[in-house]
Amino acid sequence: MDASFEITLLIVLTVTAGIGSQVLAEYFKVPGIVFLLVFGILLGPSGLHWVNPTLLGNGLEVIVSLSVALILFEGGLSLELRDLGRVSGSLRNLVTFGTLIAFIGGGMAAHGLAEFPWPIAFLYAALVVVTGPTVVTPLLKQVRVDRQVATLLEGEGVLIDPVGAILAVLVLDIVLNGDADPLGVLSGLLLRLGIGVALGAGGGWLLSEFITRANFLSEELKNLIVLAGVWFLFVLSQFLVSESGLMATVVAGMVMRASSLPEERMLRRFKSQLTVLAVSVLFVLLAADLSIPSLFALGWGSLGTVAVLMFVVRPLNVWICTGNSNMDWRQKLFVSWIAPKGIVSASVASLFSILLTDRGINGGDAIKALVFLTIIITVLLQGLTAKWVVRWLGLESTTATGLLIVGSNPLSRLIARLFQERGEAVALVDTDPEACREAEREDLKVFLSSALDTEVLEEAGLESMGTFLTMTSNGEVNTVLAQRAMEEFEPPRTLALLPRDKSSAPANKVKIKQAMMPEFPLKMWNQYLKEGEVKLGETVLEEPGVAFQKAHLQALIRSGELVPLLRERDRQLQVLSTSDTWETGDRIIYLLHAPKPKLLKRLSGANSSHLKVEKLPEVEEVAVPTTVRDRAELAEDGEAKVIPRPAKSETSTAETPTSTPDKTVDRSDTNHSPPEVGLNRREP
Repeated sequence: MDASFEITLLIVLTVTAGIGSQVLAEYFKVPGIVFLLVFGILLGPSGLHWVNPTLLGNGLEVIVSLSVALILFEGGLSLELRDLGRVSGSLRNLVTFGTLIAFIGGGMAAHGLAEFPWPIAFLYAALVVVTGPTVVTPLLKQVRVDRQVATLLEGEGVLIDPVGAILAVLVLDIVLNGDADPLGVLSGLLLRLGIGVALGAGGGWLLSEFITRANFLSEELKNLIVLAGVWFLFVLSQFLVSESGLMATVVAGMVMRASSLPEERMLRRFKSQLTVLAVSVLFVLLAADLSIPSLFALGWGSLGTVAVLMFVVRPLNVWICTGNSNMDWRQKLFVSWIAPKGIVSASVASLFSILLTDRGINGGDAIKALVFLTIIITVLLQGLTAKWVVRWLGLESTTATGLLIVGSNPLSRLIARLFQERGEAVALVDTDPEACREAEREDLKVFLSSALDTEVLEEAGLESMGTFLTMTSNGEVNTVLAQRAMEEFEPPRTLALLPRDKSSAPANKVKIKQAMMPEFPLKMWNQYLKEGEVKLGETVLEEPGVAFQKAHLQALIRSGELVPLLRERDRQLQVLSTSDTWETGDRIIYLLHAPKPKLLKRLSGANSSHLKVEKLPEVEEVAVPTTVRDRAELAEDGEAKVIPRPAKSETSTAETPTSTPDKTVDRSDTNHSPPEVGLNRREP
């Protein structure tokens, strides 16, 4: 087979296996590195022998270097400096003292348990002091852990990678040349860090200024200019002082993030896509280059080494470095558990193995095998158990509050006011100046702009808000806006008044939910609000008879008399969607249609901003069927006796509270009263 075709086939198989692994990881909700390692080993010389990285020769080192530089730049670009300020002390300690603790502890474990010579043991320790952002970041997106913990882990993963790589190079230099002068080692570390920080800061600022001022360039070309600039900074820094380039790329990313570029979100999205590709290719190539017999040759002592790193060194490291923080023991325990190794450890270990072998020094293959064993064990154990540990420790993120609404109409302003009265951040976006003025009169934060402008959404604070709601009168527009917000910001909850045409439902309908009720007549309820023909009510679902409460509310919804707006559960207020379930203890806030005679309407006026949440007799005071009381007594007494089934008129409704009416309701009869179905808490 022709050599060029073999390399082409190698690249195609690597990319296909890498992207396929990412697809499987998304489907099964596990870290992508799990499948990347499996596919790499399966396709490599130890498996099917379809992917042989040695065909690339020195090209493998080039691919690894440029890919790692791009990965760390994207990591720096993703760091939110405002969030880092809240964990700056702990983060500083983890990157400095924590690195030293992990280095010493790892070296002692590798020497004592894996029986590595001291120089090789500490070289291994230098390679595994890092925690890979390529594993940590996707993992944190899946588990939705407390924001303070997530910020600390993300910051550690990005900042400690270049520090660990530089430390590993210094240790390698000692192993190769026998120079163990402590002053020389310290000066080399500081020199590389200093050059990297200086070049990264200067280069990041120049790139930011150029991208901001070059208005004649398209967004696509600007992204490519940044890519070229990052690689130029990396090579220049490497040329001046070896192994300083990684720090330069991280700092450049952080500086560009702090510069608030107009196209920052597009740039981050582009770099994120490139990073996924780079990680996929690298892990498959490096895993394919791993010799499975070398893993078994390590012996049981290698497993003990990894166990000491996970269960002794890491917890000791975290508890010392976070001793003065405001983190509680649950947060510290989770940080102690999450320290998976990633692409930097794998790539640098592969390069070091080649260098040691070329110099005739034993231990190159053993170091690479032990590093990959550490990666495999930490990723599998920590990655696959992270969700369970988060739930067990009670650290699931509940801090995403606040509401951003697109469309300033009477109903959206009412919802915004209810959230604002709870002390939550609220903002509205609309293109109608008069609608914006109405919001300002009600003391609501409003932006006169299109919601397609991501800069406006960012200024409105969508990045930190828990809910994004689009409720304009155009369902297709709502769909487009919701999809755009999901792609750019990924808010925890995205709701929209979707079009009635089922064929135009959004592709990602699992994430974009229909707000309040299907085929919601927004214009009609806005008109009711303007004319003062509504009451704002609340009810709490309580036992006994919660099923009858749901049935009664559903009957009102079916008749078109009531629309559910909000649900309060565990002191958290949320806009209702059609997929939300109602449980005992939930507080439901709703609007009830209450028509007024024309004379009374003119005398009282209509101003929806003055509506107050109250208990409404029309909903609350419903007769309690005798069978319900009997069933409640049966449940309490535990007696086994037959209870007659309630009449059809009392139970003929489904559990789902947001079903649509089958027929259009005639609202001309102002004396229409809601059907007396079900139970809600008290007898008249």
